[in-house]
Amino acid sequence: MENSWKIIEEYHIDEDVGFALPNPLEELPYPYDAWISIAKNLPVLIKNDELRTKVEKLPMLSIDDLQGHKSQRLAHLVLGYIIMAYVWNQGDEDICKVLPSNIAVPYCKISEKLGLPPILVYADCVLANWKKKDPHGPMTYENMDILFSFPGGDCSKGFFLVSLLVEITASSAIKAIPTIFNAVQHQDQDTLQQALRDIASHLHRALEVFHQIHEYVDPNLFFNVLRIYLSGWKGNPLLPEGLLYEGVWDTPKKFAGGSAAQSSIFQCFDVLLGIQQSAGEVSAAEFLQEMRTYMLPAHQNFLHSLESGPSLREFVLSKGDASLQATYNECVKAMVSLRSYHLQIVTKYVLIPANQQSKKNQTSKESSELESKGTGGTNLMYFLKTVRDTTEKALLNRD
Repeated sequence: MENSWKIIEEYHIDEDVGFALPNPLEELPYPYDAWISIAKNLPVLIKNDELRTKVEKLPMLSIDDLQGHKSQRLAHLVLGYIIMAYVWNQGDEDICKVLPSNIAVPYCKISEKLGLPPILVYADCVLANWKKKDPHGPMTYENMDILFSFPGGDCSKGFFLVSLLVEITASSAIKAIPTIFNAVQHQDQDTLQQALRDIASHLHRALEVFHQIHEYVDPNLFFNVLRIYLSGWKGNPLLPEGLLYEGVWDTPKKFAGGSAAQSSIFQCFDVLLGIQQSAGEVSAAEFLQEMRTYMLPAHQNFLHSLESGPSLREFVLSKGDASLQATYNECVKAMVSLRSYHLQIVTKYVLIPANQQSKKNQTSKESSELESKGTGGTNLMYFLKTVRDTTEKALLNRD
């Protein structure tokens, strides 16, 4: 990998926003504006129980006129929002098991074009769902907004924007990767150490940004409202067979809901630092690999390219230099800190509200089973602890 942003650009990685889509489009031309109209009014349509009727009245549209990556990303985002709302509606037992063909067919076609699954993914609701209020202003929470919201007031905005800002802050570290590979190839320890310090610094800043979630996301609204609309139909007892995409497949299909595991940024640093998640618990490693298929193909290719690059970890070990090993460890510790903090967030935003809910009413087996799972369909705490512990084991010369 050359020390050039051209190499990074071919993987759809932006110099300013990393894996996020730079300056996403906000509107689609006629006749696709009918999709936008529904997506912009989701909370009201759901509240008035008009959402499904509106969706069922939509004409079947060809996607042939949706040209350009940004238009296609917006279409995937908008249709993703609409199908989540259609399936879960008001978040009660009224769950739809069949997606009508007028929405299923164009959605599956646009998904195929982009190489994404036909469900709302992290690449949609976080990476392509933002705008600046003042185009010339800074990339800060105060100067940003999301394009579409689910019910739950500003909960969607808080959750998606803080996730995006963490992503963008961490992605500044990507710029150091070509430098690291060059330094390893040329045995340049000084340059390598400086690049590793840069990565650790950006990861520490990402953790600081993560703290903003407490300010902008209410735990009860997240657990009882937003989380419903992010849930998928794989490993979900409420849709055990999956979802039938009418006019596309004859049998129901299972897809995982949006999950932080679908972010390329932290898998990217796992690969770079030689953190072998595959050496951890099999189920966690398999889930992380599966979540790669929910990333854009260009981002998957970037992870593959890192895997085929020189081994940073082996180089650091081979040099036997205590100072270099300590700097490498700083990067690993920063990853451990982020993952430990994620565990704290999940405790506050999922486990505690789930316990409160099950105490309030004797929940059914299905709902109590669902409460312990992440939106991606995993046993959340077990998965996150496994990933954090495997990261920690990558530290060199552990006492």
